Amino acid sequence: MAAFRIFVLLYTLLAEIGFCYSSEVYIVYMGSKRTVEAKEISKQNHLLLTSVHDGSLEKARASHVYSYMHGFRGFAARLSKKQALKIAGMSGVVSVFPNEKRMLHTTHSWDFIGVSTNEDMEIPGFSTKNQENVIIGFIDTGIWPESPSFNDHGMPPVPSKWRGICQGKNFANFSCNKKIIGARYYLRGFEAEESNKITKFRSPRDSSGHGSHTASIASGRFVNNMNYNGLGNGAARGGVPMSRIAVYKTCWETGCYDADLLAAFDDAIKDGVDIISVSLGPNSPQGDYFRDSISVGSFHAVNHGILVISSAGNVGTRGSATNLAPWMLTVAASSTDRDFSSQIILGSQKKLMGESLNTFRMNASAPTILASEVSNGFFTPYQSSFCLDSSLNKTMARGKVLICYHSGSYSESRIGKSIVVKKVGGIGMILVDETENDVALPFVIPAVTVGKRTGERIQHYITRTKKARSLILPAKTVIGSRRAPRVAAFSSKGPNLLTPGILKPDITAPGLNILAAWSPADNKMEFNILSGTSMACPHITALAALIKAVHPSWSPSAIKSALMTTDLNGSFAVTRQVTNVGRARSIYRSLVISPKGVNVTVVPDVLTFRSNGEKINFTVHFWVITPSNDYVFGALLWSSRRIRVSSTPLIVRVASH
Repeated sequence: MAAFRIFVLLYTLLAEIGFCYSSEVYIVYMGSKRTVEAKEISKQNHLLLTSVHDGSLEKARASHVYSYMHGFRGFAARLSKKQALKIAGMSGVVSVFPNEKRMLHTTHSWDFIGVSTNEDMEIPGFSTKNQENVIIGFIDTGIWPESPSFNDHGMPPVPSKWRGICQGKNFANFSCNKKIIGARYYLRGFEAEESNKITKFRSPRDSSGHGSHTASIASGRFVNNMNYNGLGNGAARGGVPMSRIAVYKTCWETGCYDADLLAAFDDAIKDGVDIISVSLGPNSPQGDYFRDSISVGSFHAVNHGILVISSAGNVGTRGSATNLAPWMLTVAASSTDRDFSSQIILGSQKKLMGESLNTFRMNASAPTILASEVSNGFFTPYQSSFCLDSSLNKTMARGKVLICYHSGSYSESRIGKSIVVKKVGGIGMILVDETENDVALPFVIPAVTVGKRTGERIQHYITRTKKARSLILPAKTVIGSRRAPRVAAFSSKGPNLLTPGILKPDITAPGLNILAAWSPADNKMEFNILSGTSMACPHITALAALIKAVHPSWSPSAIKSALMTTDLNGSFAVTRQVTNVGRARSIYRSLVISPKGVNVTVVPDVLTFRSNGEKINFTVHFWVITPSNDYVFGALLWSSRRIRVSSTPLIVRVASH
């Protein structure tokens, strides 16, 4: 009997972004590159600019910021709105858009994924030794080249196909090696908008840590005793530790500008990278593809055979996913089976757990009150419950552990609340975050984050105890305490609001509490723990690099398809979790439209909810009946007497071997 394998395409509906419009610098996008010499392209750009500067070549040259000529055609220039509109109407111009500012979407994870622990990262049945010829371009905040994660010990010579350069080695104490084989930085777009801002390193060197973190997740070398203040201690490495790194620093203290991003894409295409990793993106809702620098740059990268992997964003609400272009691989964030947890001991000796990177130790339990009870000045108790700046009374808060609340807004700083509590003399904080995003944070005092239910238990104790007390213990590393993976609450979710027929995000990967390399320029730390789709993106980047090492000739589409399909011999099961956001007591029944040739069952086929916010797991089982060599489609719907939940697509490919 013929053996069959079922490939199930899993679309999962799943690090903060903002931009401002510039009144001066515009991007003029002119489509694909034509066979024209670089000097001729620059000349043509200057002539076009001359036409909107009253025929003045001097003014045209002064207004010029960048020319894009390697992977695509276009330029960036200082223009008035009237000049920009005039150019937009010219022949050969696809679009003209402002130089917008983007913000970044801000290990045990490889053990959790199940990738080999040795540095060669061998895959049974295949050889991935070719990873030393895979070049990954990181468009980010730069890199800290002296980090042990980026040493080149034992690495062979740089691949002959590499055409890039190493900027800064002659003037900025920045050097490349056989690991970091190229590095560039881009300032013109940033300085055109924020010339008054001082940049710490005018080189590819990383001042914020974000770029070093993402690069080491994907490509870091083996490092012993990596930890954050003792947490997560152990050996760590990236997913493809023998691969090469090319750095494109476009992000500075206040963000990343479109003009610089496009210049980085243009150079990366010319330099010869195999994969581009981009842990940043546009604001939600995303605008037109041809007015978005990442969509434009990635489009031409893919046309040159370069896979582009991007982060989905950290807004967490329905329809908030960004980087929606179908030619990109867009990544959401999920958990691993490792948590960083602090124990809370209430006065009654009741023990509860929360998330924290807290390494402070309280000497003893302390009086504990709700922040709403210590409101200050004109602040209401409700406002004070969120521990806003200046909202707390110093006399009443001094020496106490305060119970603060988080509004759920992604722009509201959790660490900032611990600073407010410390400022008024508080010695600890329990932060109730009803979004339950499970992010562990380095608070400035003994502090811990808890979810809605734990928060309710603490509030119940506080309000019914005359002299309530609590003790917050330092955080510990906990393995296997909860089921994983689960999609992180902060991870931006579908559906795709720009092109509804294309599901986004494409895939999910570990992005919660990830330990990796850091820049000592920030708090003198070599390693740090961060959460965000920024951290999920390089995990998929590494897996793509492994596939590229095994199959060097595969196209971006082939690699993307391989990453998004699951293989298990004739049958497959996938478990998902749903949350009741409707009536407290409600019953939903499943309706399955099976893909042709595949039998699908759902267990349980009836979901009975007893409360709002209740979560229930269900499992979808697939069995091959009639094999097909193409994709087949179906759907799963849940409906009650009053409501029909929007359908979940079932997309299956069955292939015979």
